[in-house]
Amino acid sequence: MARVAANIDWTQPWFQPYREPGECVAQRWEDSAHLHRALASQHGAPLAFVSQDQLPAGEPYESFILRTRLCPTRDNLHDFFNGLVWLTFPLSKSRFNQLQSEQIEAGARNLRGPVRDAITVFDENGALLHAPQPIWDALRARDWLRLFIDLRPLWAQARLVIFGHALLEKLVTPRKPLTAHVWRVASPESIASNMDAWLAAQLEPDVLATKPFTPLPVMGIPGWCAENQNFSFYDDSLVFRPGRRHNDMTTSPPTALCP
Repeated sequence: MARVAANIDWTQPWFQPYREPGECVAQRWEDSAHLHRALASQHGAPLAFVSQDQLPAGEPYESFILRTRLCPTRDNLHDFFNGLVWLTFPLSKSRFNQLQSEQIEAGARNLRGPVRDAITVFDENGALLHAPQPIWDALRARDWLRLFIDLRPLWAQARLVIFGHALLEKLVTPRKPLTAHVWRVASPESIASNMDAWLAAQLEPDVLATKPFTPLPVMGIPGWCAENQNFSFYDDSLVFRPGRRHNDMTTSPPTALCP
């Protein structure tokens, strides 16, 4: 895993928010023990990273983190990126951890309700997007040709930040079907300078229960994939799926696509 991490292309746009700590940790990652120490040594680490075997048998992962402020970490890319997200979004990850633990204590350990389901979706595959209104209208309608071709110049005013650590892991070897579940950031200032505080403030159970996310195939974003310069890239209906009727879109958000 350390060798794979050493070959990550940190110049890719999806890795930019994580490049500084990511390169530093990857350089010091030789095995599991080195990964824990390298993550914990980063400035502002909100908790300590420890070996997975420190998680007691039978204790839920989220409950253990909340109780001890220790994050069990395996020697793999998935947990490497989870650590980077903890470093970059400490307030939001802590809030997610608190909510997950509360849901478990409330009796949802073996039954995933809407709040835990939404947390898992966003924690694994979520992203934050600030974009002009026409982009949002086309995205919510899944009008892919308008979104990525007609409105292509407007994407210069948009910014997408990947939050989900599973999606970051998959983007090490990007492929066309990869899909983010995006949360709209209305204020450009929020995503430019205060993403973590903004997101943490949104994380309330009643909001999460509505799953306020919209699916976005990220390889369709201009500048994220050389192949999408040829507009036939968007003709793939298995990735760029048709939208609902307009009257459906006004009453409920789109159903999330699995990457």
